[in-house]
Amino acid sequence: AALSEWEEISEVDENYTPIHTYQVCNVMEQNQNNWLQTIWISNEGARRIFIELKFTLRDCNSLPGGLGTCKETFNVYYFESDDEDGRNIRENQYSKIDTIAADESFTELDLGDRVMKLNTEVRDVGPLSKKGFYLAFQDVGACIALVSVRVYYKKCQSILHSLALFQDTITGADSSSLVEVPGTCVNNSAKDDTPKMYCSADGEWLVPIGRCICKEGYEEQKNVCQVCKPGFFKASPYSPSCSKCPPYSYTHKEGSVSCRCVESYFRRDNDPPVMACTRPPSAPQNVISNINKTSVILDWSPPIDTGGRKDIKYIIVCKRCSVDLFQCEECGSGVRYIPQRSGLKNTSVMVMDLLAHTNYTFEIEAVNGVSEMSPTPRQFVSVNVTTNQCLFWIKERKFKCVFIALNWQEPDRPNGIILEYEIKYFEKDQETSYTIIKSRETQITADGLKPTTVYIFQIRARTAAGYGDYSLKFEFETSPVSLPAGDQSQVPIIGVSVAVGLILLAVLTGLLLSGRRCGYSKAKQDPEEEKMHFHNGHIKLPGIRTYIDPHTYEDPSQAVHEFAKEIDASCIAIERVIGAGEFGEVCSGRLKLAGKREFPVAIKTLKVGYTEKQRRDFLGEASIMGQFDHPNIIHLEGVVTKSKPVMIVTEYMENGSLDTFLKKNDGHFTVIQLVGILRGIASGMRYLSDMGYVHRDLAARNILVNSNLVSKVSDFGLSRVLEDDPEAAYTTRGGKIPIRWTAPEAIAYRKFTSASDVWSYGIVMWEVMSYGERPYWDMTNQDVIKAVEEGYRLPSPMDCPAALYQLMLDCWQKERNSRPKFEEIVSILDKLIRNPCSLKTLVNSSTRMTNLLVEHNTTGLNAFQSVGEWLESLKMGRYTDNFNECGYTSLDIVAKLSLEFIIIMYTYTQGDQKVLMSII
Repeated sequence: AALSEWEEISEVDENYTPIHTYQVCNVMEQNQNNWLQTIWISNEGARRIFIELKFTLRDCNSLPGGLGTCKETFNVYYFESDDEDGRNIRENQYSKIDTIAADESFTELDLGDRVMKLNTEVRDVGPLSKKGFYLAFQDVGACIALVSVRVYYKKCQSILHSLALFQDTITGADSSSLVEVPGTCVNNSAKDDTPKMYCSADGEWLVPIGRCICKEGYEEQKNVCQVCKPGFFKASPYSPSCSKCPPYSYTHKEGSVSCRCVESYFRRDNDPPVMACTRPPSAPQNVISNINKTSVILDWSPPIDTGGRKDIKYIIVCKRCSVDLFQCEECGSGVRYIPQRSGLKNTSVMVMDLLAHTNYTFEIEAVNGVSEMSPTPRQFVSVNVTTNQCLFWIKERKFKCVFIALNWQEPDRPNGIILEYEIKYFEKDQETSYTIIKSRETQITADGLKPTTVYIFQIRARTAAGYGDYSLKFEFETSPVSLPAGDQSQVPIIGVSVAVGLILLAVLTGLLLSGRRCGYSKAKQDPEEEKMHFHNGHIKLPGIRTYIDPHTYEDPSQAVHEFAKEIDASCIAIERVIGAGEFGEVCSGRLKLAGKREFPVAIKTLKVGYTEKQRRDFLGEASIMGQFDHPNIIHLEGVVTKSKPVMIVTEYMENGSLDTFLKKNDGHFTVIQLVGILRGIASGMRYLSDMGYVHRDLAARNILVNSNLVSKVSDFGLSRVLEDDPEAAYTTRGGKIPIRWTAPEAIAYRKFTSASDVWSYGIVMWEVMSYGERPYWDMTNQDVIKAVEEGYRLPSPMDCPAALYQLMLDCWQKERNSRPKFEEIVSILDKLIRNPCSLKTLVNSSTRMTNLLVEHNTTGLNAFQSVGEWLESLKMGRYTDNFNECGYTSLDIVAKLSLEFIIIMYTYTQGDQKVLMSII
């Protein structure tokens, strides 16, 4: 050290321990300026250093004669330098750190008692920018002894945290700074999120962020990554620990990231490593065939062994065979499969467009995700069928059914292009029980007829103008066909050529009334369904509020103002666009009405440049909606018509359309929640039905759902496009209709009623229980129409309660009068909700014979005295002799009739077979 008037003195402290000090005590002289400088000190990279001074200072009052010049403080300075030779540093180059004063000073008396009153002061310096520095101490006239000078910096000590090592880190340049320090993953670990911590100014680690995780094949134990033992594996760093190999797999080495499948078991690339190895399924079982002319419905049960997988699908292989079934070849592309030939998820399929009177073998194979990986042969179940199979045995008697081939000529001058022919036939004197066949060709074959029976045939044609009158009645008698054993001769076919003279009439529908309002028809509701009364030009139903068609107003604006409240546009704040409608954008926003709190709303806007017709159609929906007030009907807040844009304001439904909402939340709801959604829809439809309104377009896409899972019926526009799919384009006034949701009579005759809405509700039920799956999948509209006419109905969705699927089937009754009313549907759903145990029984595909809709007879066998009486109640009394001849003479025996017998009975008539199936 360089010093001036400072003396280096060695002495002992009060404990007689030697100490080394620098002292100065020139208190009698004026203008003292004594400097003591340290050697060059390296800061070792620190930008902030601390100086701890220990010193003693004598009280000036204890120094005689020195009061005028004595001081009780000294100054501390520093000078930064990269040069270790600091001999030429001038005093004015130093930077002052502080003036140091003593907390305690000593007197002469203390010296006598050898009591050292040691002072300790700490000061910090920063930020430093050079490699080192010098310290200097300036005495200005004090009596002081500098006992020790300790110079240091602070750092955060090395630490291991979350498998990351954080090295020694020097603190920051000032007292508030935090130094970010990245960690290094150690011990077979890897970064999850980059590990880092912050070193505080006090040398403490703060705010740990990120972490390291053990690599594949290692698990964390006591902050160390341990290797997985044989028989255990860890496939992902994110797995918490090593897992035991899943079933049917193994590993014999340490640090395994996966386990190998045992022989005959497999794992797909996209199967998670924790999943058990699986194998192909066994063959399906209990296959049943149901023949209808040149179509076959196949129904089967899932395989007993699924191979441990849930992704079971089915493949149908059709083979056309010789009479002895020894030679078969694949059917080719001319055969249609509904819904499809391969990739089937349901256990039923309809095969169409087969050849008549031909032997077929159908092989049904169950496959799963690993079937292609297995070298084992295909496992399938097969069934042999013969189209138009009329040969069967009952009690060793052989019968052959007969059929009539009918052909005719097209009328000379039809009223337009003939779209199709309708052929009606029935047994003579049984005109109330008849069968209808529709054909686009001028020929048909009516099979399944009774032998030695007279049948009456009539034909009429349909053009765009409607149906014409039926032709004259043509009478034919079938031949006897009871044959001795071994007789294989062909039954004669009755070929008939009929010239049909048809007069086609255009049918004028609707009721015109004079007056300002032109009248009201209950959306083509049948007048016999409810008694109607006219009141002020509108039909009124007794005891309830009745819907009024806004299109009956001469001025549609009057209807809008009568049923919808006008809202000032200034009360509406549009926030964002949430969709696009036919007439313009659909937005969400907020509505603030006087005296009410602001609340969210949905806003439909009418695009700029609209025509007057578009404006009328746009506001027509508001005129309809404004008449409804029900918790399950979308609520109209009002309209904006006096300013632009023209708007319809409704309540806001947070979860949007039901079909999209279900697809997003596939499998996330309980059955009770789904039934609750269905109950809300049914309740809304009951209200509309009571109001006399027929929706015509009930579908999951037109149901909205709010945040409380309350479902509300919406979309009351009279002219709209439902989807981008041109097949689904819909215009209610004589245009296209949504085939997949529409009842058969509405498709064929435009006969929309509450009963046709019930049919649509059944489809909505199917959509809900299948979480928004498309009805009839990728079938074309024509395929849907044909399949439904032939008796096909959608199969039960997966894990659907039997009670709900039965209600769907009830809604899909062909006869509209047999369908339940919405009031009954609400009652049924209420009972199911009150009794959740009734929803535990699921549809068992192994007991389903067919997806054909069957008619239900609610009267049990116990209510009848004889087989004949029971058959008469089914309007099948003509089969009493057949039952007696076959030995079915008592109701006890009838109750035990087998499924095979029902299939045999199917060859009598299609309708009778359905009735029998519903009973047995």
